[in-house]
Amino acid sequence: MKEINVTVIGSGSTYCPELVDGFLKAADHLKVKRLVLMDIDERKRVIVGGLCERMLKAAGSDCEVVMTDDLDASLKGADFVVTQIRVGKLWARYHDETIPLKYDLIGQETTGIGGFFKALRTIPVIGHIAERMEVICPGAVLINFTNPSGIVTEFLQNHTKIRSVGLCNVPIDMYDDIKENLGDDVKITYVGLNHLSWVISVIKDGEECIDRMFDEGFAPKTMANIHDDGFDLDCLRAVRGIPSSYLQYFYSREAKLAYLKREPRSRAENCMEIEEKLLKIYADPSVTKTPELLGKRGGHKYSLVAVNLIDAIANDLRTEQVIDIRNNGTLDFMADDDVVEIAAYVGSDKITPVTVPHFENEHIKGLMRIVKAYEKLTVKAAVDGDDEAALNALMLNPLVGDYKKAKACYEEMKIVNAEYLPQFFGF
Repeated sequence: MKEINVTVIGSGSTYCPELVDGFLKAADHLKVKRLVLMDIDERKRVIVGGLCERMLKAAGSDCEVVMTDDLDASLKGADFVVTQIRVGKLWARYHDETIPLKYDLIGQETTGIGGFFKALRTIPVIGHIAERMEVICPGAVLINFTNPSGIVTEFLQNHTKIRSVGLCNVPIDMYDDIKENLGDDVKITYVGLNHLSWVISVIKDGEECIDRMFDEGFAPKTMANIHDDGFDLDCLRAVRGIPSSYLQYFYSREAKLAYLKREPRSRAENCMEIEEKLLKIYADPSVTKTPELLGKRGGHKYSLVAVNLIDAIANDLRTEQVIDIRNNGTLDFMADDDVVEIAAYVGSDKITPVTVPHFENEHIKGLMRIVKAYEKLTVKAAVDGDDEAALNALMLNPLVGDYKKAKACYEEMKIVNAEYLPQFFGF
């Protein structure tokens, strides 16, 4: 049995107990010898960490649990480092979601200008974690769940020396949605960027099922954190792919903007309320399991994806996982160093992307290219504190585009986020 040491940075996240639950379910072949829970928020670190500790004890695990706010101490001896941080906490998300609405722009935490500012805040902090890993645990693998995961992983894989993989729960939800309709014996081809992805082929008994699924009115399920405006079936036929929930922001922009503007409360405010309820439950010393309420936070099956990936690397399983990694020739229309979200065989020393042959969907190619150009300029802006790169990124983003709106909103959000943007303000 493989024994590993895992460090979770951002362990005050209310998702953290789900990760522990995932490790417990895999305990017959993957033993977590030491779990370090690192967070700068003492209240959440203690409450969430306390539940994690009780869960392990109730299951009879002898895993050592360490709680700390010291980054360097948390990295010592780590085999895997899981990052799930939120720079600026949920109030920063509130600004990401609400300020853009004043400029008739979609406010969302991973897409559009809201996701853009989340990336600007996050990349310097993730960069510091990577720098310390190079010194303290250079052989460890960083598993990134921090959103916007695709942009953060784009930075990690092209601007740091550590080994890293980006993860999201969207792919597994899409796979399970399709299998629920057609059965487990299907071959699925998935392609895209993080939160900009499609299933482009579903093979069952040697036959392509996509057209039949559309003819039968197949409606992909929507993530719990996204209001469902639905996908027009004619749109799906034109696209020739089953889109992830986040494509609703691109294919139904006006409906999404109208919904966000008329809603009395932002998603961030709802999450604040859910989080406080969860923390109250977690603080109860009799609680040793994750509550059903956790499902309302939108990170469904987060633990399953994370543990599957760690298990594949630790035990050299070479199993197929959908992850965020460098393209390296897998998709011939993307650059080798573009971080894409695709299926890959994952082992201890090597991750081999699954080839996508004869890819001729010009719609998906075009949208992926333009959003990747936006992502790369976002990374440049975040690394260099470059206003010109920032505005160029926003003008490319299909959810922003308009220069006057972009400039005005950018200037306001930059001031609101100033304490988290040292690269722009020189501190």
